[in-house]
Amino acid sequence: MTQTARHRPTSVQDLKDLSGRELGPTAWHTVDQSRIDGFAELTGDHQWIHVDPARAADSPFGSTIAHGLYSLSRTPAFLEELMAFDGFAHSLNYGYDKVRFIHPLPVDSRIRMRATLTSVEETAPGAVKVVTTLTVEADGIDKPILVAESIGRFTV
Repeated sequence: MTQTARHRPTSVQDLKDLSGRELGPTAWHTVDQSRIDGFAELTGDHQWIHVDPARAADSPFGSTIAHGLYSLSRTPAFLEELMAFDGFAHSLNYGYDKVRFIHPLPVDSRIRMRATLTSVEETAPGAVKVVTTLTVEADGIDKPILVAESIGRFTV
């Protein structure tokens, strides 16, 4: 399900104005076995805890769990629900810092994301580096599934 972004910054000042504010949460996204299997196929990571429900049922988790990188790979789409950067001439995912997979994600869980712009640094006139803390949470699980710092570079 695609939603219209809630925030549409078009200038460096717009980004600075969002700094420190929590954005979200996004809509829920269900992570079923077919999505986990598809991710395993795409990445070549067919580790049994992800793709073998019978064997995983006897594991400490009691079921298969999604790859940690599955949750991380969902963050750009989740971020698009929260913010649109179409007002910028260029936007680039520069990378991630401090990625932590805090809690396993059982199959058939629902996840969503919250984001906080933690740093907005003008690197040149009209150019900005934005660090956003991304927190992926699962319905019914007290701890976050994932916390990561995403780094983006934008030019007006």
